[in-house]
Amino acid sequence: MDQLRPLLQLDETIGRIMKSDLAIHAEGIGKQYRIGAQQKSYSTLRESLMDLSTSAVGAVRGGLKELRQRREKNSFWALKDISFEVKRGDVVGIVGSNGAGKSTLLKVLSRITDPTLGFVDLRGRVGSLLEVGTGFHPELTGRENIFLNGAILGMPRSVVKKQFDAIVDFAGVERFVDTPVKRYSSGMYLRLAFAVAAHLEPEILLVDEVLAVGDVQFQNKCIGKMESVAKEGRTVLFVSHNMAAIRSLCTQGIMLRRGQVVSQGDVQTVIQDYYADLGLLGSNESPEEEDGRNVFGRIVLDSGESNTLNHAEPFEISTTFKFDTTVSGFRLFCFFSDMRNQQLLGVCKTSEELGFNADVPAGKHRVSVSFPPMWLSPGMYSVYFKMMMADVDTSKHQSDAFPLDVFGDSSPVDAMIHPDTNWTVQISEDTRSNTWKLKTSIQTS
Repeated sequence: MDQLRPLLQLDETIGRIMKSDLAIHAEGIGKQYRIGAQQKSYSTLRESLMDLSTSAVGAVRGGLKELRQRREKNSFWALKDISFEVKRGDVVGIVGSNGAGKSTLLKVLSRITDPTLGFVDLRGRVGSLLEVGTGFHPELTGRENIFLNGAILGMPRSVVKKQFDAIVDFAGVERFVDTPVKRYSSGMYLRLAFAVAAHLEPEILLVDEVLAVGDVQFQNKCIGKMESVAKEGRTVLFVSHNMAAIRSLCTQGIMLRRGQVVSQGDVQTVIQDYYADLGLLGSNESPEEEDGRNVFGRIVLDSGESNTLNHAEPFEISTTFKFDTTVSGFRLFCFFSDMRNQQLLGVCKTSEELGFNADVPAGKHRVSVSFPPMWLSPGMYSVYFKMMMADVDTSKHQSDAFPLDVFGDSSPVDAMIHPDTNWTVQISEDTRSNTWKLKTSIQTS
């Protein structure tokens, strides 16, 4: 009976999965790779037998334990003991630093690679966009690859025909649809691959860094399409370093670190854990200085416990700066940039305007900048400080960028910045002479 217990437990697990509303069930996934492993050329039967006998002799002489240790030394675990469940219709963002195992996890889920340990149960057709052109045959045309991918997904040819025009239109490859895809640019490859994956109606869609390639217009189309896919009740797993896209698209999140799950649950909580793991939140102490080039400490938002704010509330950005000797003055700038590193706003104060005398004493000083509500549209921004020293024209110090995550209802104004404004209208008898007065204010203190 004890020998049958593991089989009974596995049968119960499978039964629970089959009866539930789960789309994905992953249990104890591990993926091990050999370091420096290379593809060997074909060997003769004699060479194979010699290798086998040598391995057997080595195992007997050194012991199986030593052989296992040697194998462990020459390998690493890209994934280790990963377990999670995703319900039908959930949109899950997977975050983590480079090398955390995000892409490897999606390859295991999409059956491109087998796990070394554990198992994955997927309920439904899986469409995946993991790398540019994954699943495309380079010698086939765009048209032929669309039907090929449909067949791989198990879609009837009639369904692929129905979606064909929408796929080609989304990808913008009408002129080249009958050209072999090996002649496509990387952008064309990506657009067609995403269009196929999103339009052939898989129950589970796996997307890996689709926003890392392509222009802004195409990225916005991708986000819009994934939003519509999610609203249709299909399951989406989305890997990206773009936290604004993760937050806007996903309801749940999973964070990986060195191949292991370290946080999962509500997407906003996972994003905060990710920022904390990067060291962008938490301590206000100054980072280590390099040859005196960095005078700034960490930037904090309000209380310093988060980097997230509601755009309908006022907020305060603060930091510290430190001088080893007395300085004769400075100009301090606070800049806001979008995620494409385009400056959106800059405010400036001199040391005198901040309350210092002609000379600024040595020591650590704190500065805060207050902003009103309702002027910054929801999205992701970078905030940083710059300092120009009064006594040396070329002396410039810049703080590390702080990731600011602004949420709230979308603005009807299609712009990132729309300050809180006071509008007055003076209406005369002649309506053609109406005058409009616009008063804006972004104050600092």
